[in-house]
Amino acid sequence: MLLEFIGNHWVLFGALGVILGLLTYTLIIGEKGSVDPGAATLMINQRDAAVIDVRPAADFAKGHIINAVNVPMNGFSKQLGALTRHKEGPVIVNCRSGSQSQAACLLLRKAGFNEVYNLKGGIMAWESANLPLTRKKH
Repeated sequence: MLLEFIGNHWVLFGALGVILGLLTYTLIIGEKGSVDPGAATLMINQRDAAVIDVRPAADFAKGHIINAVNVPMNGFSKQLGALTRHKEGPVIVNCRSGSQSQAACLLLRKAGFNEVYNLKGGIMAWESANLPLTRKKH
C-alpha cells in the first residue's frame, strides 16, 4: 500500500528527498566554517581576525563591527584583490543575517583564503548578543 502510494506520487517523494538532502547538507556541511558572535569576538581579540562586512555601504554606515572593512556583495568578486593582505590569517565575513556572507565565504575560499568563517546570524545575531557596533570609518 505504501509502495503504491509512493508510486502514484513519485514527484512529491522526489521533492521530499531533495529537500531532506539539502536540509542535511545545511545542518552538517553548511555550518562548517561558521562562528557565532562569541567565537567571532574571541577570534578578533586573540587572533586578530579580519572582519569583512558585505552589506551595502548605507547599512554599514548605520553600524558595523569595530575595524570591519566594507566590501558590499554587489561587486564583491571584483574587489577580492583588495583583500589579499588578509589571505593568510582568519577572516570573518558578515552580512545582515548570515546568508549573503556565506556566498562571500565561498568566493574567498575559492580565491585561496586559508581561514574563512561566516558570522552565523550576521549583524542581527551580533546585536542580539549585545556586542558593540560603531559608526566610525576604519
